[in-house]
Amino acid sequence: MTDLIIHNARIRTMAPDAEVSAHTAVAIADGKISALGSDAEILSLESDALEVVDARGATLTPGLIDSHLHPVWGAELTVGVDLGGLTDIADVRRALAAEAERRGADEWVRGWNLDYKVFSSGGLDGSIRGDLFDDAVDGRPLALVCYDLHTGVGNAAALAAAGIDGSERFDDASEVVTGADGKPTGELSEIPAYMMLLDRIPGADAATIAQRTRGVLSAMAATGVTGAAVMDGRESTLDVLETIERDLDGLPVRLHIAMWHQPGDGDDRVETLTGMYGRRGDRYAVSMIKIFIDGVIDTGTAWLHEPDSSGESRTPFWGSMERYAEVVRAYHSAGYQVATHSCGDAGVAAVVEVYRSLDGPSANGAPHRIEHLETMTDDDVDAVVESGVIASMQPLHMQWREGDASDSWAVRLGPERMHHGFRVRDVIDRGGHVVLGSDWPVAQNDARLGMAWARLRRLPGDPDAPVFEADQRLSAEETLLAYTRWAAEALGRDDLGIIAPGAVADLALWGDDPIASDSDRLTDIPVLMTTIAGTPVHREESPA
Repeated sequence: MTDLIIHNARIRTMAPDAEVSAHTAVAIADGKISALGSDAEILSLESDALEVVDARGATLTPGLIDSHLHPVWGAELTVGVDLGGLTDIADVRRALAAEAERRGADEWVRGWNLDYKVFSSGGLDGSIRGDLFDDAVDGRPLALVCYDLHTGVGNAAALAAAGIDGSERFDDASEVVTGADGKPTGELSEIPAYMMLLDRIPGADAATIAQRTRGVLSAMAATGVTGAAVMDGRESTLDVLETIERDLDGLPVRLHIAMWHQPGDGDDRVETLTGMYGRRGDRYAVSMIKIFIDGVIDTGTAWLHEPDSSGESRTPFWGSMERYAEVVRAYHSAGYQVATHSCGDAGVAAVVEVYRSLDGPSANGAPHRIEHLETMTDDDVDAVVESGVIASMQPLHMQWREGDASDSWAVRLGPERMHHGFRVRDVIDRGGHVVLGSDWPVAQNDARLGMAWARLRRLPGDPDAPVFEADQRLSAEETLLAYTRWAAEALGRDDLGIIAPGAVADLALWGDDPIASDSDRLTDIPVLMTTIAGTPVHREESPA
């Protein structure tokens, strides 16, 4: 039986050597594309179809795959007031004061998406301090997370309530930053440090986190997303996903889970995670391991070939690169695809060297990956390409850069290295493999916005906005490939990311052609329908 027919469509199959298909209709049966052809050919199956959709000339593409996402952790972190877009300390204080008024007298004040520029505004010297917000929250415990998820901020009341006194030590480069007096300043550098604070705050129950997560994924489905690589898998992540599948009508996005290994994890943790390979639900599966080799450029915790302008970003998170290599080999032997976070160029080079020592790709044929690759030398680009490593990048992270190079990322890198940012064009031109994603909640998870940044290298909708490394722009077709077929291939899947008989029917129906459309208009194109295995998970009014 045919489950769904979509006809009268402009079809972009994204299959090799195919542009706009001569076909105008598809039939879907048992979750897969059963036939592709003309309206007449496919509508001959109409009597057997459960549903027939007239696309009225809309464009059908494979569903989009966000190649770097944190849906469950993001649902846990995006609590309180969204401070995104606020770069002046006075504006942040006002927002926190309003949030404090909304909360009960005994509640903590929380915020997220905090910009580092705030600490250099209003005559401040750039030092990250929790006491800067005490008056705004009337001395109540305050916990903030910066937009990149690599720095937290707590005031003295919050640190005291959490039992954090500055004596804490970590297995990686994380730090509870202290002042000359030995007392914490409020800056909690890197994830293990600030999670010590957040984990001590009374949080939402599991059912609430599941509802939030499903809401995030449903919003993504409305932008054409049908799949995502989840880069922070924990046992609690899988519990949330199972709750959604059991109690909340299922996942609206297909999720490929990377379990999280931290530098301090021992052999017992390796053994535990090795045993989780292949764990799956209806629409999620564990297939990857996520490892951090460094932090971020903005705070001096990346790993660069040469120190940054503050003399930092000189070392990896791992005290022993031999141990990193040992862990990678263990997971590779277990069949996992390994995804390593590296923002810095030295980190990229070191990870490629370790990957090259392995005996091929992961068990499902997926090459190992590096996440972010925010700056690379020419030699690093060549090494990534020659090794076959997947470069998983997020050009929309350039939204925090300033045209005058006054942002912390550019200042840290300096005038030469900042122009080596997000070298997607160079990797592709040299024959390498690029996939794109959002890194939500670091950046917005509207895939149309991510595609616009890849094509424009500037803020979409503002032709006068500064353009960053215009020579690295991607074409419209390359951008869509990086969100469809290339993203699927990077996951070891040849049945996703294309429209072809036998492929899984994860599809997006667009109100306008996302390739032919002007890049500045991408975010305005409605996604009329999104399907997972032929089942609609999002619908809007049909085009006129």
